[in-house]
Amino acid sequence: MSDFASYDLVGIADGIRDGRFSSREVTEWCLGRLDTLGRQYNAVFQIDHERALKRADSMDQQRVQGKSSGALHGVPLAHKALFDVAGLECHAGSVLLKGRVPDNSAFLIRQLDQAGQVNLGTLHMSEFALSPTGFNDHYGSGKNPWNPDHISGGSSSGSGIAVAGRMVFGSIGGDTGGSIRLPAAMCGITGIKPTFRRISSQGAIPLSPSLDCLGPLAQSARDCARLLTCIGKANPDDALSEPLLATDFEAHLDGNIRGLRIGVLDGYYREALDTEVATCLDAGIDMLKRCGVSVVAAHPPSIMADINALSQTVLSVEAATLHRKWIQQRPHDYSDQVRGRIEQGFAYSAVRYAEALSMRGKILAEYMDTAFAHCDVLYAPVMPLLTPTIAQTLEGDPGDVQQMIGRVGQMARGLNYLGLPAISVPAGLSKTGLPMAFQLIGRPFSEATLLRIADAYQRQSDWHRVSPFDKS
Repeated sequence: MSDFASYDLVGIADGIRDGRFSSREVTEWCLGRLDTLGRQYNAVFQIDHERALKRADSMDQQRVQGKSSGALHGVPLAHKALFDVAGLECHAGSVLLKGRVPDNSAFLIRQLDQAGQVNLGTLHMSEFALSPTGFNDHYGSGKNPWNPDHISGGSSSGSGIAVAGRMVFGSIGGDTGGSIRLPAAMCGITGIKPTFRRISSQGAIPLSPSLDCLGPLAQSARDCARLLTCIGKANPDDALSEPLLATDFEAHLDGNIRGLRIGVLDGYYREALDTEVATCLDAGIDMLKRCGVSVVAAHPPSIMADINALSQTVLSVEAATLHRKWIQQRPHDYSDQVRGRIEQGFAYSAVRYAEALSMRGKILAEYMDTAFAHCDVLYAPVMPLLTPTIAQTLEGDPGDVQQMIGRVGQMARGLNYLGLPAISVPAGLSKTGLPMAFQLIGRPFSEATLLRIADAYQRQSDWHRVSPFDKS
């Protein structure tokens, strides 16, 4: 069997289109890796062998007939177990929803089907998407493919592991406080959180509807651009999604970013950085300078800790609202950590929750006026520390554990409250061989600009091409 580890999503799509290999060949190879590496690193919940191979054969038959389903024709993907797929169990990493098999697929799954994906199954995630580390007490924690003693990031843990391990060529995850960007950063791949409500969440199990965002994880910015193009269509049946015109994000990737202004965030975003993280950030911005951008200092507002606290208020109250009946009727079907986080929401008053929502517009305006005053895009760490071990996030003094978990997400979660788009870009390996990354933060609906900059960086860098299992 051929080895496809050196290909990215776009390369696989091009190879299938040109007849250099078949969708079935690639699908069988991916299924084999999910069955072995995927289970070893706890990346998968369910692998749909029979339906995947049948779909791959159908894609190959169409190609022989000169037909194409779209930009993902025959490409094997798998997605976070957050999205309804008709006929496939969807339990969001919980035991409460175990055995739940929807009749209809989520809107974005239907868009990917129309574009020609071969969906291989459902990927591991934190229970009800409530962990930035990949912790799941029911199904085991996600294991980082670079070192299984370390966390994979969450809650889209399986997506990060599977894409980094070249088990699939892309995945859709969800991000309520960093859950796309954190696993992307820790596993050494690219992940983009779009602007709030840019992508329809119809058919996705919610955690906090005022914060939830859906987006792709893949090897490269170009791969993410292709996936985002496919899922970014307006959904006429979802009144809460933004009715934007469809955008071909890949068409904007020409490598030319000269004249763009990048603001390097200081203050809150530079406090208590691990030395290796700071060095990685400096190297990344130097590379972007060589790509032709101008770099300026950017100053976040002094209320970043308040922004994170407001985000936590919204998340806690909305999660508690969604889970209230289950918490009352089946409390022991939650892990202690997850139930404890949800129950925090019952302690907030309706007034405090309403204040947190009503302050959002004013705080966003202040952030834009302050941080974006002299730049087009912001540059920041995804997290201030190197990827911790699983033990550091589960064992020892409870206060120390909570502090560690809090540090993991502190640079990411506030952007969900602000609703801004952000992309995590792989930018190096630590001395212990773990991936490091930076994030680019954009103005509302500036995903095309973020992808252009990330793509230009990746034309000069190989970090996104390095795999933990197939190093050349």
